[in-house]
Amino acid sequence: MRIGLIGVQNSGKTTIFNALTGLEAEVTSYSSQKIEPNMGVVQVEDGRVNNLSQMYNPKKTIFATIEYIDFVGLTNNKDNNDAFGGSGMGLIKTADALALVVRNFDDPTSGDKPEPVLEIESIESDMIISDLIIAEKRLEKVELSKKRGIKEASLIIEEKALYKIITHLEDSSPIRTLELANDEEKAVRGFQFITQKPLMIILNSDEDNFGGNESVINELKKRYKIIEFAGNFEMELNKLDQEEAKEFMQDLNIKESARDRLTKFSYELLGYCSFFTVGEDEVRAWTITSGNDAVEAAGKIHSDLARGFIRAECFSYGDLIECGNEKNVRENGLFRLEGKKYIVQDGDILNIRFSV
Repeated sequence: MRIGLIGVQNSGKTTIFNALTGLEAEVTSYSSQKIEPNMGVVQVEDGRVNNLSQMYNPKKTIFATIEYIDFVGLTNNKDNNDAFGGSGMGLIKTADALALVVRNFDDPTSGDKPEPVLEIESIESDMIISDLIIAEKRLEKVELSKKRGIKEASLIIEEKALYKIITHLEDSSPIRTLELANDEEKAVRGFQFITQKPLMIILNSDEDNFGGNESVINELKKRYKIIEFAGNFEMELNKLDQEEAKEFMQDLNIKESARDRLTKFSYELLGYCSFFTVGEDEVRAWTITSGNDAVEAAGKIHSDLARGFIRAECFSYGDLIECGNEKNVRENGLFRLEGKKYIVQDGDILNIRFSV
């Protein structure tokens, strides 16, 4: 999973990145020379993986991971018609979701008061403009191809989708709120429009106002998935040992780290779940989209398993824990053979039978 962190300069975006990754990226405004994003990979902590590892004692234990990409801070440069078109933003199209970090503390450099709602509206407007530029340029090429006599069915579908997208964007609406037919969505998938990606808001508050922003949060909840962090506080926690960090978290009534909270939030936003593979060699967590079938899950492990899929041997993590071991799972009739159309459930343990 890839999560792209975006936000204006001085929003505390890199502070959030450090809190999530435990890294120490420089927490200052990006200079004009710096265009490359900060990147960090974190392990998705899952107690189920720890328990399975204890039961099977494998040679390797592999957790799911999330890659965070901290993009260059956005500026309020009105001369730039495409704030998301620079070379430093090239990776943004590869992100599975975007996390918009919004300042909710006084700007130490200017003393400006935070205006999170206006800040979000401004950035989303920039994202819409960026997608509109891409869609209009592509539509011009499609229409030119038609004038040259190219009238393939796929081109007609793409044209129809682009007209829908442009109309929607001109109404100041992100593409994620537009319903496209399956063939239309497939026709424009390669463009990886920014406003088509799932978007979450990280309200970055300071210690003094953290937990006291219900009115702002409730207003934003009407349109966005939103979570509140005390970014600087969370970053400083990484420098403390576990017991000290726990005490400070209790002071702000924070029960889980920023990393754990955003992980759960991201899985919910993207509709992801986990299944597991187990054995003496390896215990591993795999991330899939809820609703994926057994063949799609097999493909996550290896394309050959999907191509030569026969059956999935399946039992649930909960049943394994309740029964104590695989032998008891089988004896209690809880071990199953599932076919291609089986919808994999969160916590399923799979072994794929295949032949290539």
